[in-house]
This record gives sequence, structure tokens and C-alpha cells, in this order.
Amino acid sequence: MAHKIDWKTVWLLIGMFVVTLLIWHTPFMFFNKAFTVFWHEVGHGTGAVLTGGSIESITLSPELGGLCTYRGGWQTLILPAGYLGSFLFGSLIIIGAAKTNKDKYISMFLGVVMALITVFFVRSVFGWAVGLGFAAVLFLLGWKAPEKVNDIALKYLGLTSTMYAVIDIYDDLISRTIEGSDAYAMSELWFGPPIMWGVLWMLFAIVGSFFVLRTAVRVKQ
Repeated sequence: MAHKIDWKTVWLLIGMFVVTLLIWHTPFMFFNKAFTVFWHEVGHGTGAVLTGGSIESITLSPELGGLCTYRGGWQTLILPAGYLGSFLFGSLIIIGAAKTNKDKYISMFLGVVMALITVFFVRSVFGWAVGLGFAAVLFLLGWKAPEKVNDIALKYLGLTSTMYAVIDIYDDLISRTIEGSDAYAMSELWFGPPIMWGVLWMLFAIVGSFFVLRTAVRVKQ
């Protein structure tokens, strides 16, 4: 079946991307980054659960640091699951918002999921503020705001989550090597320098972003 390009979505995403890139290192991105840090740590926890482990706790700090404490699981999947998990999460939001007219339900569902994750696993005051704060905003957005507002909000949250996977991989794992980083731990677990793992993860996120955006902007004729 033939497809055509939804140019309205293309230009919306390009505009969001450019604006976000310009303000990425400013205080205006604080709450968006806190949102992605939350899902970064959830990604680690999900990787642990999917490989037979369990989540012990998740903590977030006002300095936009995070830690997921887990037991068991397969380290080879758990370590990249933070960055790549936030990428996959953002991708699902973008595609869900672009391909359905259920944006209000998606927002409310995300709000409920964030609230449950926060109550059961988050163990820091700032983490509770981020988790429950975003949970309330998303649920109320889905409940009260028009479909179009939800559509734009979800696309923006999805886009910033996928951008986080690329930009922060570069900042944290490629432009500088941080002892204790996910890439550093992977290099100790397997082989090669941390920068090698950072480059591999970033390439995966860049190529994946292309296919995600391509899927989001194509509509059936």
C-alpha cells in the first residue's frame, strides 16, 4: 500500500528539534531532562526484570543524576538499557501520538504508569517530585486538555527523550570518559575502551531515530 508524507508532522518535529537543540544546555530544559532521567533509570530496571532480576530502588537528584539499584539480571542488557531505554520509550510515544487519535488516553496511561513506578520503586524526595509531578500533569492533560494539545505535548516529550539518548551519550560517554558510567562498566565487563561502547550506542540511537521518525511521518494514501 502506497504511503505519503505528513508534512505537517515533519515540520512540527523539525521545529521542536531545532528549538530544543538551541536551549538544551539552559535551565529551560531542566524538567524535560528530569523526565528523561526518570525513564533512563526505569530502562535499567526494566532490563534487569526482563533478564530475571528485580528492581530494588530508583533515586533521582536535583543535579539530574540517577541511580537504579537492582538485583540479578544480565549486565550486558542492563547497562545500555538506560540510554537506549529512554530512546525506545520516546520512540513509542512519538509513534503512538502520530499514528493514533488516542493521545488523551496515552497521556493518562503514562500518568498512571509513572505514579505506580514512583510509589513502588522511587526512594528519593526529588524522584517523588518528578515522578508524581509528571504523573499528575500527564493525567490531567489527558483528562482535561484537547486532543491536539495532548498530541503536541506527547510528540515533544517523545522527541526530547530520543534526543537525550543521542546528546547525553555523546556528552557522558564520548566527549569525556566518566569512571563508573554505563560505558565504563561495559568496557570492564567485556572489552574495548568506554568510548567504543558510547559510539556504538549512539549509532544505534541515531539510526533508530531515523526509522522512528520515518514511521511517524508516513501515512497511508
